[in-house]
This record gives sequence, structure tokens and C-alpha cells, in this order.
Amino acid sequence: ILLLGSTVPLCSAQWERMFNTSRIPGEESDTLQHVKDSKHIVVYHKGRYFKVWLYHDGRLLRPREIEQQIQRILDDDSEPQPGEEKLAALTAGDRLPWAKARQAYFSRGKNKQSLDAVEKAAFFVTLDDMEQGYKKEDPVRSLDAYAKSLIHGKCYDRWFDKTFTLIIFKNGKMGLNAEHSWADAPIVGHLWENVMATEYLELGYSADGHCKGDTNPNIPIPTKLQWEIPEECQEVIEKSLSTAVALADDVDFCSFYFDTFGKGLIKKVKTSPDAFVQLALQLAHYRDMGKFSLTYEASMTRLFREGRTETVRSCTVESCRFVQAMEDPTESRENTLKFFRLAANKHQHLYRLAMTGAGIDRHLFCLYVVSKYLAVDSPFLKEVLSEPWRLSTSQTPQQHIDLKKNPEMLSSGGGFGPVADDGYGVSYIILDENSIHFHVSSKISCSETDSHRFGKNIEKAMVDIMGLFNLTKNCTK
Repeated sequence: ILLLGSTVPLCSAQWERMFNTSRIPGEESDTLQHVKDSKHIVVYHKGRYFKVWLYHDGRLLRPREIEQQIQRILDDDSEPQPGEEKLAALTAGDRLPWAKARQAYFSRGKNKQSLDAVEKAAFFVTLDDMEQGYKKEDPVRSLDAYAKSLIHGKCYDRWFDKTFTLIIFKNGKMGLNAEHSWADAPIVGHLWENVMATEYLELGYSADGHCKGDTNPNIPIPTKLQWEIPEECQEVIEKSLSTAVALADDVDFCSFYFDTFGKGLIKKVKTSPDAFVQLALQLAHYRDMGKFSLTYEASMTRLFREGRTETVRSCTVESCRFVQAMEDPTESRENTLKFFRLAANKHQHLYRLAMTGAGIDRHLFCLYVVSKYLAVDSPFLKEVLSEPWRLSTSQTPQQHIDLKKNPEMLSSGGGFGPVADDGYGVSYIILDENSIHFHVSSKISCSETDSHRFGKNIEKAMVDIMGLFNLTKNCTK
């Protein structure tokens, strides 16, 4: 994979862990378990777990054959075994109870066999019995519910330790829930774009709605996993579930499509689209909370071997000066525009530094690790690493699909929860020339934050900044 079509390669190590990988709970720390190859997936439906082989006669199953296997699961009317239905709640709650329960109840016999099938599966699939998806008659609530369901579902119908759970809703809508320790968002985004493009442009469906091709009665039916979960383990499951449900119920999620303008107009005013959005977020946050906050923007460091992320601290002296100018009615448009340019250039400079290994936060973390190893107490590191990220942001890049050739293949990208109890999580995907999709999250229990209010502030901030360039009359799709 090359950087922006150049000759500069990016490290591909994260892709290697995409399949056949699971996060294993430990009492001290978790580990990633990766097996070289896996010939099956595990499917969850109505509280039951099924092992589905992906190969037959030495070849991968064809789409129609996979459909046949899924239909067999849908037609199975067996009941879940005791403790089976909510088993995955162990992966959603605190890690220590899960580590202890795994050792006590899943280290031998049929429980170990079944857990091995889950953890060594290529990936996990949930056939969700709910209907989700965008509805034109109720765009706001339908998108919010769709996003929330993909983040946590019922807290027991996603296996949160797998690299990703593929979720297929009753009405055919689908999405992914991704575990974060093995890879960063662009990796999962690349996978998803690839899947959607292949399905839409290459595979397709027959006139009666089935996958193209023929069924194959010789393929063995999916195997129902067997469990013997004692009552004391079921109690641990219920405790993990109550912990997870409390967290899930506290997520206030707002997912919205901004199509007043997109990167086309932003580039016309000679500004980086990412810098423009980040400055809009600073303005929106100041209007929303009445103050500036430490801001995290994820940047990749895959120019380096096994690189992951670095932080762009996008709340800068320059961005604060620009926001204050925007909010000062006595400030001239020319001055405000000058402050905008300075802030945008500073943001671009910080992004380049972060990408090329000259960022701040990974070096601070490295110093922290060394200080722990040497048993050196550092008041500076303690203070700087304990500061909360009240605004945590990330851009999901559009990588695989050419939207000029296939404009109907717009994606809404992905989102995440807030990092601080009194903060916001904001993810955005800069789509075609005319649109950007935002995901905003916060906690319902915090009286100061409101995801939908912040979303409105983001929309207004975007339009207000573009207004500086006297292009407001063109700010319509």
C-alpha cells in the first residue's frame, strides 16, 4: 500500500491480524492470539452459536452456498443451552472476571472446544433479529439507532474480543463492530469498502433476490456449538452483562450527513479539508461548552514498521485565536481570515510532524514506560498523561471506492464512544466533493454534553467558516 499513490510504502502489518485473531483476557494484561489459517466462521443467531465451514472439496464456498448455510441456521428452531444466549457478555464487561471465568470454566472439555471454535474462527457473524438502517421518513433517529446497535447491540450478541463482528440485521442492512487493539480504523474501513465494492460491482444477485449460482446439498450443515455452563459461571455472565448494559445505555450517539458542501468547495478556498473540519470542531466545541479543551486527532504512523497512531493536538494557540476572532463581532473579516489561515497551516504542520515520527504523545508514553522500568517518579509525566481528552476526533479515510465512477456508493464511515466522561467523541469521513458524514458521541449521564446539540453546532460552524470566503451563496449542493 503506497501513500497517496506515490512510491512511499506504508507498513501492512496490521492487515495480517485481520482474520483468525482474537483478544484473549488475562489477569495482568490481555494478549492477541493469531492462528495462521482458519477454515470456519462462527455465527450467532437467537442465542445459539454455530460453526460454519468456509471450504468444501478443497475450495472456498461460493456466495450461493454461503447463503444456503446461513438459511440452514435461520431455519434451525432449537433453543439455546443454559447460559449460552448471553455468553458473549463476558467479552463486554470487566476484563478480570472474564479472565478468571475463562480459566475456571472454559479450559477443558466441550466448553474449551467451543470457545476454541469462536476464538480461532476467521471472524464472528451475528444474525441480528432487529431491523436497522437509514429511513427517509425519520433520518435522525434511524441513523442514531443503527450506529448505536453496531457499537454495542444488546451487549451479549457481539463477540467483542474478535477482530470484528459482522452484523447482519433482519432487513438485510449490515455493518461491523471492530475491536481496536489489533488495528486502527483505516484498516477496518479498507476491508469494508473492499467488501461492499466486490458485492455491488462483481457479485450481485439473481432476479429472485438470491445470490447468483446454485445450492449444494453435499455441504455438511453448520455445527451447533455445545456448552456446559454451570450456574456460578452464569452469575458471572449476568454481572458482566449488567456492567456492559450500564455503559451502553449511557451512550448518546448522533450520526448525521452534512451535504451543504464538501471537499470540493473547501479545496476551492485552498485549505486542507481535514484542517477545515478540525477548525470547525474547535469553533463548535467552544460554542457548545464555552471553553477550549485538549483535543486528540488520530494520525497514522505507518510510514514506520509496525506503526500505529500518533496524536495531533489540534487545539493550538492559533486555533484558539481564530475561534476568538470568529466570536468577536468587532473583529474584521480580513483579520479573522488571516487567523484561519495561520491555524490551518499550523494544523497541517502538526499533522506532518505526527506522521513522520516527530509527534509528542508517543514519545511521552515511551518516557513514561522507561520511568516505570527505572522506578523514577516523574510529576511532569504523571500530570501530562492524566489530562483528559475532552474532544477526541478521528477521520476515516475514503480509500478503495472511486466515488466519481460510483457516486451511489457513499459510506457513512464509522464512529466510537467518548474517551472522557464529560467529553465528546467525533469521527468523520470526507466523502465526495459535496458531503461529509459525522458521528458524535457523548455520555447521557453528563449534564454538560449533548451529542445532537454538538452536531448542530458543527453544522453551523462549518457554514460560518465557509461564509468568511464570501461563498455562502454557493454553499448549497
